[in-house]
Amino acid sequence: MTTYALTDSWTMTRRELAHWARQPGRLVVGLVFPVMLLLMFGYLVGGGRGVSGDYLDYLMPGMLALTMAFGLEGTMLAVTQDLNKGVIDRFRAMPMADGAVLVGRSAADMLQSAVGLAVLIAVGLALGWRPQGGPGAFLGAVGLLLLFRFAMLWIGIQLALVAGKPEMVQAVQILVWPVGFLSNALAAPASMPDWLGTAVEWNPMSRTATAVRDLFDGTGADPGHLWTAVGWPLALLAVFFPLAVRKFARMSR
Repeated sequence: MTTYALTDSWTMTRRELAHWARQPGRLVVGLVFPVMLLLMFGYLVGGGRGVSGDYLDYLMPGMLALTMAFGLEGTMLAVTQDLNKGVIDRFRAMPMADGAVLVGRSAADMLQSAVGLAVLIAVGLALGWRPQGGPGAFLGAVGLLLLFRFAMLWIGIQLALVAGKPEMVQAVQILVWPVGFLSNALAAPASMPDWLGTAVEWNPMSRTATAVRDLFDGTGADPGHLWTAVGWPLALLAVFFPLAVRKFARMSR
């Protein structure tokens, strides 16, 4: 049964990857947008309130985490368009595992997210940013970022299934902005009012960004930071992954 589900999911992943070849513009925009944000906040807008030391060292992990929260609308639109164009109806007639369409879509998104991380890291290195941790710390930081993306992705899929229509996706996507900017991605919570700083500290993105900073600066991740950076995404996945698969399965009957 597991092999059957994995085969179906891989088939759906290849379907999504084929869309990249037909619509390369969407892929390019998704890769360029985080680079524009990095340059804008690093050099045009400035920032770094409450940050000691080189702001680029603080900004890069925050931008990497921020990138993992943005760009969900591509997957959300793909899910709602499949629902409204009758594509799902054709899949219903096939002997396919429940959720294979969603898993395939999420796998393609994760591949794009990994490429996006590589591009943004390359730009950061070109700007003079240098991670101080070793290869293990670097890979651990990338793993935390991708885990956070995976959790955010399944929240987006569930919201897309609930919204049901492509025109509703933009309204739902707006919800990501408070999560992104009410975090420590761009400024230190110490520079904020106490009540806001506390909320920012407990933002799941802040926990990921903090642990990633620990790993990149060479001091090693604080155990408390690391456990919350892992725990938040796993908790979100435990809620939204089964919700999305169950919702999709009910819609497919």
